Amino acid sequence: MIKRYERKEIDSVYVVFNEFKSVIAQRLVVEQILPIEQVGEQAVRLVEEMTEEEKKKAKEAAVSAGVGMRSSESERAGQQADAAQFGTAQVDYIYEQPPEELFRALLPKYVAIQMFRALLESVAAEHAARMTAMDSATSNATDMIDSLTLAMNRARQAKITKEIIEIVSGAAAM
Repeated sequence: MIKRYERKEIDSVYVVFNEFKSVIAQRLVVEQILPIEQVGEQAVRLVEEMTEEEKKKAKEAAVSAGVGMRSSESERAGQQADAAQFGTAQVDYIYEQPPEELFRALLPKYVAIQMFRALLESVAAEHAARMTAMDSATSNATDMIDSLTLAMNRARQAKITKEIIEIVSGAAAM
């Protein structure tokens, strides 16, 4: 990818993956890997945004399960502004190697780590979806077993009742 990008065969590199949010919620994310817009800030675009009703249901489910909620974007921005007060001013770092050489060494690692992270997120989301599906299947199987057991018990009881009636009728006829 990097070589094709350097040769200008491609303009940019995006990765599309399922991001694991919780066992009941995953989201589809499109993330730009190359070109790097600014280190530390990711260009993440949601393909599907949760509706307000889905957000409310997810929040209620998390609260009832005792799971903490992430703070909203506005709260995080306020926290970052508070943290910036205590930080230092913009600093121009002195590198042991020229920045271009350092960047060329770090770029392949950065791309590989971003791809690996996307794969891990997708695997975690897949495992969560499988776990949810298996839980539903187990619940449905239990319901089906209960229903069939009830039907079999009724059929057995009807057969026993019929046989008792036949015996009593036979004894009354004698």
